[in-house]
Amino acid sequence: MPAKAQTITSIIAAVPAERQAAFKKMRQVIKKNLPKGFKEVVAYNMLSYVVPHSIFPDGYHCDPKQPLPFMSLASQKNFISVYHMGIYADPKLMAWFQKEWPKHVSTKLDMGKSCIRLKKIEDLPFELIGKLASKMTVKAWVALYEKKLQGLS
Repeated sequence: MPAKAQTITSIIAAVPAERQAAFKKMRQVIKKNLPKGFKEVVAYNMLSYVVPHSIFPDGYHCDPKQPLPFMSLASQKNFISVYHMGIYADPKLMAWFQKEWPKHVSTKLDMGKSCIRLKKIEDLPFELIGKLASKMTVKAWVALYEKKLQGLS
């Protein structure tokens, strides 16, 4: 991914040809399933789905000029990654996702705190990612985020 991809079009154009169709489909699945209120933007050189300042004026605590991040989609060197902050913040959602994974994919879940690494293009769990995207409303995400933020102080 080029370091200066600043538009949705340039992010998509930078995805390697062998991943283009899968990346575009994953984007459509996320957009179709995200609850109303999230906005697609480019953030941190990824397609990101955020709570806009018009809904949550405080923005992201690390950089309040940035909207509150929720979910992102990126093409890394060897895989497609989906980042979901709700999974990181909500242990019940994480447990649900881990339980659902083997129902959709035969490979082992490769995951960091919020990053799901999808290495096999032919095995992308579109339906599962769609369900994950739909699990948390903007209102629920903001409430959980504020609760977690209070725990940091």
